[in-house]
Amino acid sequence: MVVLDLDETLVSAYESSSLSATVRTQAVEAGLHCFDMECTSSEKDAEGRQRVNRVTVFERPGLHEFLQRTSEFADLVLFTAGLEGYAKPLVDRIDAHNRFIHRLYRPSTVTTEYREHVKDLSCLSKDFRRIVLVDNNPYSFLLQPLNGIPCLTFLAGQPVDDQLMGTIFPLLKHLSLQEDVRPALYETFHMPEWFQRQGIPQVEQAV
Repeated sequence: MVVLDLDETLVSAYESSSLSATVRTQAVEAGLHCFDMECTSSEKDAEGRQRVNRVTVFERPGLHEFLQRTSEFADLVLFTAGLEGYAKPLVDRIDAHNRFIHRLYRPSTVTTEYREHVKDLSCLSKDFRRIVLVDNNPYSFLLQPLNGIPCLTFLAGQPVDDQLMGTIFPLLKHLSLQEDVRPALYETFHMPEWFQRQGIPQVEQAV
């Protein structure tokens, strides 16, 4: 099972009104695909109606090939700390082929002593041998550090990016051949030690 973060991992989204025209132009000229969409805000206007925000979304290079090819050997799950009013219409756009078997939004994250919006994989599986979380925020996998794959943050201002197909996909393909993903991920990222350097003690992880 491959669990994927959304913002700054698969896409980069900006409120359209605050997006620099220069950034948008340069990103599009560099080949990034983008689209505008409307989403409901968690805030309400003076009359109590749900506010609607206009958002410009840039897709990370290789996004559709990545989802298609990864779904051939893994179950894909979307797990975002974003609110459903924003994230659902966005994911509907990027996942027109329904490759995600499940979607989780902010209410599914947990608060720990050290961080909010932590993604606890135990809500998806009790078997941690065959599940990974790809996220640009390492604190997201604080509770299962041996199952995390940290990726570089994707921003529209840095449009030259091959993280999905050049780095993450080959790693996932390799992990798909392992009985237990955790030894390989530990050797690659040493996440428990990274957390200790941030002052977070090692979490006891289920076998």
